[in-house]
Amino acid sequence: MSKQADRIIIFDTTLRDGEQCPGATLNIDEKLVIAKQLARLGVDIIEAGFAFASPGDFEAVSKIAQTVGTENGPIICSLARARHDDIKAAAAAIKPAAKGRIHTFIATSDIHLQYKLKKTRPEVVAIAEEMVAYAKTFTDDVEFSPEDAGRSDPEFLYEVLERAIAAGATTVNIPDTVGYTTPSEFGAIIKGITENVPNIDKAIISVHGHNDLGLAVANFLEAVKNGARQLECTINGIGERAGNAALEELVMALHVRRQYFNPFLGRAENSEAQLTNIDTKQIYKTSRLVSSLTGMLVQPNKAIVGANAFAHESGIHQDGVLKNKLTYEIMDAQLIGLSDNQIVLGKHSGRNAFRTRLKELGFELSETELNKAFVKFKDVADKKKEISDWDLEAIVNDEIQQAPELFKVELVQVSCGSNTTPTATVTLRTPSGEELTDAAIGTGPVDAVYKAINRVVNVPNELIEFSVQSVTGGIDALGEVTIRLRHESRVFSGHAANTDIIVASAQAYVNALNRLFSSLQQEVKEEVTA
Repeated sequence: MSKQADRIIIFDTTLRDGEQCPGATLNIDEKLVIAKQLARLGVDIIEAGFAFASPGDFEAVSKIAQTVGTENGPIICSLARARHDDIKAAAAAIKPAAKGRIHTFIATSDIHLQYKLKKTRPEVVAIAEEMVAYAKTFTDDVEFSPEDAGRSDPEFLYEVLERAIAAGATTVNIPDTVGYTTPSEFGAIIKGITENVPNIDKAIISVHGHNDLGLAVANFLEAVKNGARQLECTINGIGERAGNAALEELVMALHVRRQYFNPFLGRAENSEAQLTNIDTKQIYKTSRLVSSLTGMLVQPNKAIVGANAFAHESGIHQDGVLKNKLTYEIMDAQLIGLSDNQIVLGKHSGRNAFRTRLKELGFELSETELNKAFVKFKDVADKKKEISDWDLEAIVNDEIQQAPELFKVELVQVSCGSNTTPTATVTLRTPSGEELTDAAIGTGPVDAVYKAINRVVNVPNELIEFSVQSVTGGIDALGEVTIRLRHESRVFSGHAANTDIIVASAQAYVNALNRLFSSLQQEVKEEVTA
């Protein structure tokens, strides 16, 4: 059995693997905002990025290491291929952290060896051993992953792991890189490792898995039963292709069913002690933050954090819940940080009441951020009779957590109707302060607005997703719009909230364009630096 077997370590890779899904690209400031919230959530390790990938990635990892990687904060980790330059860059990026980890990897499945690496098994073993030892010269905390372990020959996998641990790996991560295995198969892989790797007691067994068959969380829970003690996951399950195992689902499964899992961790079955260090009341806020900044919407029926996760429409269910919540609810919504959505503020509320309620919701804003959010709050309060906690979250997300404001929406005016061609006039303020106005017709008011915006900015792009979500019901509902657009081969997302859905649509589109322009500026900056 691997060491530290009495609790589950949560390794969050939202900022590394999660960011790799199309459209989820984050700038450095946004990554720092998420990293701070992950620390409040209580994750043990933050995989902050892939330092060698780009100067921007290096800077993000380094800034997170310096700001979030305090003595009492999480371990800050950087991914690195099994190459000297990658590992050296990772070591430099995590250096400011009080506790830093280098996570190096190389593929071990025959299909990867033959077609991707073009190397033999002995060559891969030698590389793994050498690179782990090299990483160990920079930090005592080294994690090694045999990529595509789920499709690797078990005997070869045991050999690679044994040699990696002997070279200094303190954590060995078993990735189901392509989301291929089933729970029983994945559990058997972990059990085989605990029984056949002689020095496995010197390392923690970790698991990493993708959700291509919808089995990632189930695979991880089976892995826990067989000796895995670190779970690599992301907020809302975001990540490449179908995403990663979802942190909130894993944590709440372990919490709600801890009597079931206790014996597998050597605990008394009826123990009420938590199996992870996660502050579950931060889960919902973290989910909303990541969704807002990445533009990756949470589906309504998503487990734990979906809008319908605690909703009951069936008359039989409603009757049962009113009599006793336990009839149809296995956990309390407040456990993940959801409030009763009481109305607490209105247009006559002052700055202090606004600040106090935001603190109660978990938002820690600077004076500048508070001032910006308060102005937006007053604007919304003038249009809505009642302001809910969800409205407040949308206001903060919209005002504070956005891309750099290059272009700004100054005016949106539309004309549409059943017998009228939808027409839109838009005025944007450019980065230099100039106001540019143009008009266009479209198949609907939003289409017309977007065509008018494109006439102003004149940058080729394709709208690939448009989503609208009502934050609270009623005719004066605050609507949130999330869009994703493609420029060449890259996808950018934008988000905005407003009581006028057309205005929110324009702002979301411009926010996505600002991300696009910011990315292009960063690329130019990196080319000049190089």
